[in-house]
Amino acid sequence: MEITFAGAAREVTGSCHLVHVGGRTVVLDCGLFQGHRAEAQAKNVTLPIPIDELDAVVLSHAHIDHSGRLPLLAAHGYAGRIWATAATRDLSVVMLADAAHIQEKDAEFLTRRGREAVPPLYSMRDAARVAELMVGVPYQQTFEVVPGVRATFVEAGHILGSASVILDCVEDARTIRVAFSGDIGRAGLPLVRDPAPPGNVQVLIMESTYGNREHGPVSGNREALGRIVRETAARGGRVLIPAFALGRTQEIVYDLHALARSGEIPEVPIYIDSPLAVDTTAVFEMHPEVFDRGEDLLRAVSEPLRFPLVHYVRAVEESKALNTQRGPMVIVAASGMAETGRILHHLAHGASDPRNTILIVSFQAEHTLGRRIVERQPTIKVLGEELPLRAHVEVLNGYSAHADRTGLIAWAEQVRATSPRLGQVYLVHGEPDAQDALARSLGERGFHVSAPTRGLTVPVAI
Repeated sequence: MEITFAGAAREVTGSCHLVHVGGRTVVLDCGLFQGHRAEAQAKNVTLPIPIDELDAVVLSHAHIDHSGRLPLLAAHGYAGRIWATAATRDLSVVMLADAAHIQEKDAEFLTRRGREAVPPLYSMRDAARVAELMVGVPYQQTFEVVPGVRATFVEAGHILGSASVILDCVEDARTIRVAFSGDIGRAGLPLVRDPAPPGNVQVLIMESTYGNREHGPVSGNREALGRIVRETAARGGRVLIPAFALGRTQEIVYDLHALARSGEIPEVPIYIDSPLAVDTTAVFEMHPEVFDRGEDLLRAVSEPLRFPLVHYVRAVEESKALNTQRGPMVIVAASGMAETGRILHHLAHGASDPRNTILIVSFQAEHTLGRRIVERQPTIKVLGEELPLRAHVEVLNGYSAHADRTGLIAWAEQVRATSPRLGQVYLVHGEPDAQDALARSLGERGFHVSAPTRGLTVPVAI
């Protein structure tokens, strides 16, 4: 039995790990690499494994850095099953169709501007094919992935439908339990339930995104968001929020709803400018069975993501009209790292206006526009044009749906407490500084930890 780390190894994006057991290969996630365009494209076009050697895919959640290359597999002829929770299946259908659409439109836009276009990785047809291959499975229900490998999803607490994956692998009459954390969430996040760490684990593949950082408390997010909206509205400006259409957008809407109900923000219009966010919000509303019913707003209202101030924008014409509309407003638009999507057009019109605020609520990978905004670089390139960055920049790390250093250590300790035979811990999904810091912290606590590089294959011996 072996594991190959094919993505999100010493970096955050491109999650993909291959478990080889009994002559078969199961892929855990197959996500898009994000960052510097040329470098990411070179990684994305490369299949993690020849299609005829791939037997099954198990998907931890629907974020594009975990699911975004699934249509590439379909484009190359993959016809096996793709296993996920029911909510992840439904979210992935809209996420992947949107990813294909954005790639096609970005290529068209750059071509019209006379710039070199990157060909789309895959088509809408390929994304639709993935939907046909996906199978939704409830949490805590064990199922056979391939002969000799059985899987169970447990709550990861990251976004709707997110899961940590338990694989019970049989080889040479031995059963080895491998757990893949997926992205580990935080206790107290809006809408989603708290993480439920797996037990009886022998080999652990664990994310490490914030392995060297602490977040602000979840309880402080709403207060800070209210302050930023009030201050920006008082200047007559707009709050521009690059946000992943899945997860972060719904959290922001949820908190804005609570702030509006309590009168803590002025009655300014709130625009969710993303067809994908419209669709993913609809999927959220299809799966109330996985909401955290202990939250006050969920007990008080029947529609937590709908209220009078919020407007969901699908049409291109309505989106363009926002840039000529006067007065304070809040605009939430994808993408979360400000690399693609409608947020680019709002930044092109608003980043140079000192009345405005650009509010960063997500992790920003190296070489992304979002990272350059966080660094408050004096000029930024948006849609090929250099612009002065004069808008206020606010960063709310407390909105992260990833566990911070303390949360990651606590999660690992919970796994170990129920896993007397826990052996190697492999850190993935983190930049080197974060991984190295977490490896030291876990090592000091007696864990056997390493951070594999991309392409490394390791034997599993218990």
